[in-house]
Amino acid sequence: MKRTIIAAALAAASLAAPTAAMADSPQHLVDSATLSLESMMGGSEGTQAQEYLRRAKAVVVCPDIFRAGFIVGGEGGGCVMIARDEHGGWSNPAFYTLGSGSFGFQAGVQSAEIMMLIMTDGGLNALLNSQFKFGADAGLTVATLGAGVNGSMSTALDADIISFSKTQGLYGGISLQGSVLSNDSGAEQAYYGQSIDARQIVVDLEGSNPGARPLRETLGRYGG
Repeated sequence: MKRTIIAAALAAASLAAPTAAMADSPQHLVDSATLSLESMMGGSEGTQAQEYLRRAKAVVVCPDIFRAGFIVGGEGGGCVMIARDEHGGWSNPAFYTLGSGSFGFQAGVQSAEIMMLIMTDGGLNALLNSQFKFGADAGLTVATLGAGVNGSMSTALDADIISFSKTQGLYGGISLQGSVLSNDSGAEQAYYGQSIDARQIVVDLEGSNPGARPLRETLGRYGG
């Protein structure tokens, strides 16, 4: 029932958004991130993750990181970043792409949903750079949670960034080591109708699009 309500809200928001909800449009990525967030946080495995989300400075949702070995032997996909404002609400999304030579997919797995919980200001500032490579900053701690999120959360107590993934309906432990998160300024300009960068969107709270409302409300429900 919940997913039906969210799907209806997404359809209504897509009509109000200035960008068309096409397969590769920024609005489609926002809609997919909303459904992915619901999927990853709504089940029993997501209960502990919700506790961390309530304390997170920001969250990055990558709803479909896909394996493309038949093309160039790499993986990648689009992501959105949303930050918490000073009143406990959530910003509009900034847009990113996540790419890597290998995410360590298990045999037979072709795609995954990945979520990163940004727990510190240092982690948020690092990811707000136009391009960030995981593992390159020795001062930043990234905890990758393995299968069984509930049993792995204790390893992430002091991490700057906590990541976990879901593949084919199961929680897994895809490592982000060596992957690159890059800002997609073109998607941001298309979505907001102006030249605006990620920091202005998620920190300064500039730019607005009604199509992001279901995503922000879903974050509010699970993350306070």
